[in-house]
Amino acid sequence: MEKPVDSGVPSSEQKPASQRPETPDFWDKRFAEGVMPWDVGSCDGLPQAFRRFFAARPASRVLVPGCGTAYEAALLDGAGHRVTALDFSREAVAKAEAQLAGWGGTLLCADFFAHAPETAYDLVFERAFLCALPRKLWPDYAAAMARLVAPGGLLAGFFIVGEEAGGPPFACDPARLEALLSPHFMREEDELVGDSLPVFAGKERWQTWRRRS
Repeated sequence: MEKPVDSGVPSSEQKPASQRPETPDFWDKRFAEGVMPWDVGSCDGLPQAFRRFFAARPASRVLVPGCGTAYEAALLDGAGHRVTALDFSREAVAKAEAQLAGWGGTLLCADFFAHAPETAYDLVFERAFLCALPRKLWPDYAAAMARLVAPGGLLAGFFIVGEEAGGPPFACDPARLEALLSPHFMREEDELVGDSLPVFAGKERWQTWRRRS
């Protein structure tokens, strides 16, 4: 039996953790060095679709996974929502703690896929989280969202849609996104975002997905 040819290109498992986006080390390095092109810089920089959507919603129980510096979580808490924000990067959580001082929500340094609340959330807010995950983890993302969003609840936020090239950000082909989420969710809104950060420009869409009962 012939031996496999060594291409000289390390697989994702052979790369150091700081080069693998499925590990906290990858994101710790970027937050520590301030290399954060996805970061809006302040609550004032959040896209208008986010503000319009939540301005019309009553207070509810919200999860913000991959919260990063947690500007969205801060704004939602200020509007009266019961917010849980989580990130598995300690550097990200440290930055979030610095600007969430005195807030009324819960901030966790935790693995999204292992998060097991006593009850499901009314809403999970998505922004720069799915596109931060290697594509091999996308089925796990869909399954976790189906578990974490209560029947009739919403998965809402910003999805990076486009041709599936490299990443992060890992853009998702529209048909693939539909296949991932439609077994558990029905899409209710889908519109192009006009005030995206440069790293997401032309690919960012505001979408809401209703959890099937």
